[in-house]
Amino acid sequence: MLIVLSPAKSLDYKTPVKVKAPTLPEFASESAKLIADLKKLSPQEVADLMGLSDQLAALNVGRYRDWSKKFTEENSKPAIYAFNGDVYDGFDVKTLSAKAVFCSGPYSYSFGFIWRFAPP
Repeated sequence: MLIVLSPAKSLDYKTPVKVKAPTLPEFASESAKLIADLKKLSPQEVADLMGLSDQLAALNVGRYRDWSKKFTEENSKPAIYAFNGDVYDGFDVKTLSAKAVFCSGPYSYSFGFIWRFAPP
């Protein structure tokens, strides 16, 4: 089974996770190039480009501003733990064992092309 995680509007970087060796995104260099271009856009330009609401465009502009190619525990975590919101309530990752999360790694992928997530 393959699990594809669509990016969530709500992200949780505050709740600590017990991941011994998280993987890193495979396309960090490509993401850095995209972010560099996106940082030049206004919220309205982002909204028009991506078909987003003004509120979500402003949120993303802030995320682009804060994005760093250097991954730390404060600015990144595996997508399976970071994505938050109604869609992810049913998944309830907090109830999964570390082994179950680790085993899902090769079969779960983030759909976000510039978000800083990778499979656990």
